[in-house]
Amino acid sequence: MRKITTLVLTLIILISGCEGKEPPPFIPSFPPKKTFTEVDATNSLVSFNQYYYSTKDKLYFATTEQKNIGAIWTQAIFWDIIMDAYKRTEETRWREMIDEIYEGAYNRYDRFNWENKVVWFIYDDMMWWIISLARAYEITGNEIYLNTSIDGYKRVWRDSYDPVGGGMYWSFNHDVKNACINYPTAIASMLLYRITNDTMYLENARKIYAWSRANLFENRTGRIADHKNGNNPAAFGENYTYNQGTCIGSAVLLFKATNDSVYLQDAILAANFTKNRMSDSNGILPAEGDWNEQGVLKSIFAHYMMQLIIDCEQTQYLGWIHNNINVGWRNRDKKRGLTHRDYNSPCPTGNIQSYESSSIVAFMQVCPPEQKN
Repeated sequence: MRKITTLVLTLIILISGCEGKEPPPFIPSFPPKKTFTEVDATNSLVSFNQYYYSTKDKLYFATTEQKNIGAIWTQAIFWDIIMDAYKRTEETRWREMIDEIYEGAYNRYDRFNWENKVVWFIYDDMMWWIISLARAYEITGNEIYLNTSIDGYKRVWRDSYDPVGGGMYWSFNHDVKNACINYPTAIASMLLYRITNDTMYLENARKIYAWSRANLFENRTGRIADHKNGNNPAAFGENYTYNQGTCIGSAVLLFKATNDSVYLQDAILAANFTKNRMSDSNGILPAEGDWNEQGVLKSIFAHYMMQLIIDCEQTQYLGWIHNNINVGWRNRDKKRGLTHRDYNSPCPTGNIQSYESSSIVAFMQVCPPEQKN
C-alpha cells in the first residue's frame, strides 16, 4: 500500500511539473543512404576484372561467358579505367596492368601497325587508342607509348582530315563526319600538345574543335549531333553521352591551355544538356546500349565529365554524379559485384556484357566519394 501511494505521489509531481509545457516534438530518425566509398571503387574493378579480364589474352572478354574478346575500341576505354585506378590508388597491381594490357593489344592488333586496314577499319577505333597511349605515356613515362600514339595520330590525320571542308571523316569511305572522331581528335591533339609542346597539335585541335562547333554543336542548348553526312543537316536527333563527354573533354583541355572562356562555356552547356535533357526526372543518365557496344558510352562520359568538375572546379555537378554512382552501385549484382548500364534497375544475374558493366566502375575510379571508408 505504501509503494502504491509513493508511485501516485510521484506521478502527481511529474504531471504538475509539466503543466503548461508543450511535449517535445517527435523527430523520426532515418539511417543515411549508403554512398560508395574508396573500398567500393576498388572492389568494383576487382569484380569487373574477375568476370571479364582474360589473363591469357591480356584484354577483356565481351561477356561474362568469357568466349570472345570484346571490340577493339572498347579495350582502349577499359585500359583508361585501369589507368584511372592507378592514379587514384597508386597501387602496383594497376600499374602492372597498364603494361600488361598494352602487351595484349600489341600482340592482338598487329603490333599497332596503323596501316593494317583489316585490324583498323574505322578512324575512331584508332583515335581511342591514340588517346589512351598518350595518357599511358603521361602516367608511366614509357617512350614506346608516346611514339606509338604519335605514329597513329599522323596516320589518322593524313587520311581522315578534310583540308577542303574541314573536320575528320569517320570511315575510310570519306562520307560521314562523326562526333566520335572529331572531338576525340581534338582531345588527342591537346594531349600530344601538352606532352610535346608542339604548337602544330594545338592548331589542329583548334581547327577540329571549330569545325565541330560550327557543324555538330547546338550552341543554344549544348546538344551534340552524332554526325553530319555531306551537305545534309547534322543528325541532332541522336543524343549519346560519349559525344557530350568528348565535347566536354576537348573544351576543357582547350580552356586549360588557352584560358579562352568560350571553351569553358561550351563545356558547361554540354554538361547541362546531359544533366537536364538526357537524364530522367531524377537525374539518372540514360541506359544506352541494348546488347551492343553502346553500353560503354557512359564510361567515356565519366572520364571527361569529371575533368570539368575537378580541373575546372565546376562542382555544381558533383551531387548529380554521386547520385548516379550510388543508384547504379546499389543496384549491382550483389553476388558477382557487377554493375549494369541501366542504373535504375537491378543488374541482371545472367550473361551480361563488359560494355554495359563498365560505366559505374569508370565513374568510381575518377569521382571522389562522399565518404572515405
